[in-house]
Amino acid sequence: MLIIDCPHCGPRHEQEFHYGKQAHVAYPQDPSALTDAEWARYLFYRDNPRGPHAERWVHTAGCRRWFNVVRDTLTYEIKAVYRAGEQPPQEYAALARPRGGVPAATTDQAVDPGTADTTKEA
Repeated sequence: MLIIDCPHCGPRHEQEFHYGKQAHVAYPQDPSALTDAEWARYLFYRDNPRGPHAERWVHTAGCRRWFNVVRDTLTYEIKAVYRAGEQPPQEYAALARPRGGVPAATTDQAVDPGTADTTKEA
């Protein structure tokens, strides 16, 4: 059993969560300008490392908010948990670098679909 420390609700059982995808994959700046190969690369190509990997998760049975997890793919150990829109801890900063091959949106336009916190705090 895995306990995931939701940054909004605290530690919960893994069955309350769902995996999203690789974290820190920015939406292309101008999707209509991409070639079919570039668009396919954005949609389907993801890193598959051995070791720490930044992932997006959603707390579906709890607060329903997206957040990021650095998980070791070899040991399944969760190394860090942080809110959507935040950068990973310094020791995992390299996991948030932009990927090559697809022009990403600028900082002002950077949108990682699904990472935006869609719930409002009262």
